[in-house]
Amino acid sequence: MTSYATSSARAEMSELRRLKTLLPPELQSWVSVESTTAVNPQLIVCEEVGKDQVEVQIDLTRWEQLATDQRNLLFWHEVARVQNDTIPKDGWEMAALAIGLGGAVGELWVQDGLLLLLAVGLSGFAGWRLYQKNNNERNVKEATDADEKAIALATRFGYTLPNAYKSLGSAIKTLIEQTPKKRLRSRYEARLDALKRSAARAKAKAKAVRGE
Repeated sequence: MTSYATSSARAEMSELRRLKTLLPPELQSWVSVESTTAVNPQLIVCEEVGKDQVEVQIDLTRWEQLATDQRNLLFWHEVARVQNDTIPKDGWEMAALAIGLGGAVGELWVQDGLLLLLAVGLSGFAGWRLYQKNNNERNVKEATDADEKAIALATRFGYTLPNAYKSLGSAIKTLIEQTPKKRLRSRYEARLDALKRSAARAKAKAKAVRGE
């Protein structure tokens, strides 16, 4: 049992080291790759963990069930999010909303108009940011943009364009199959549809270049 656990830990460390080699050189000094410690985690996600530091967190138990090419393209999708500056921020909005609402109630009691205005303004700004973060159309757009850049990263690391599209499409299909939550699954389905359209455009462009 101990031998199996040691072997599994070594395999996980080996995979994390391998993924770090897939980071573009310009990101290697401030993007790290770690096994997640969250309860019921996402398969892969990137988060800010400090000033100018980003961490890609992976559920290695589920990760190991994917083919290597699928892993690579999903990893580059997260890298693309970093490059596009669309990774989740530190979640200050909920705290600001609570402070603003609490302040507004307090100022109604003491009847200080200026402070009431500031509290309402803080609540409104925090609420607007929360709406933006949870806007499904925006989330899908950011994800599809990251998929496009992931394809470009794959070709930078030696993939042919058809194989890059095939690997990412296969990975997204697997995510769809493994996702019970309807809203999240619909986002994956939207990503897959956008990827198919992108692949069709790329194929048509390649044919035009060859004069077919």
